[in-house]
Amino acid sequence: MKYLTPLRVRTYECDSYNHVNNAVYLNYLEYGRMDFLKQIGFDYKGIIERGFYIYVAHIDIYYKASAFFDDELVIESTSVKLKTVSGVIHQRVLKADGTLCAEADVTWGCVNKEGRPSKIPPEFMVDGLRPAPSDIISD
Repeated sequence: MKYLTPLRVRTYECDSYNHVNNAVYLNYLEYGRMDFLKQIGFDYKGIIERGFYIYVAHIDIYYKASAFFDDELVIESTSVKLKTVSGVIHQRVLKADGTLCAEADVTWGCVNKEGRPSKIPPEFMVDGLRPAPSDIISD
């Protein structure tokens, strides 16, 4: 299932070429993932209070088209893989007209307070983390 997060490009996100700097897309993806977690009912503060942390292990990003100041964007986030201690969220940054600006596969993992890989506690395994059958990617 796709979860959408709207965003408008701000002036300070643009570089000397007058388009969104490539590094800014990582911020957009983070913003979209945090909103995704909120939309699916994942208790991010709660998991930290329990001594577990969700971290980004790898981002594979492809830039497709430029975005510019004041463009309305949508960050689309879809869970595509879930393992016992990690998963993958596929994200796309699109302009309001549907133009694809960037897409990425973000691999995340769960660690305990010692920083060791750990299973996500069952109470935090909300349905939205589980990919829909049509969204699953294989290794």
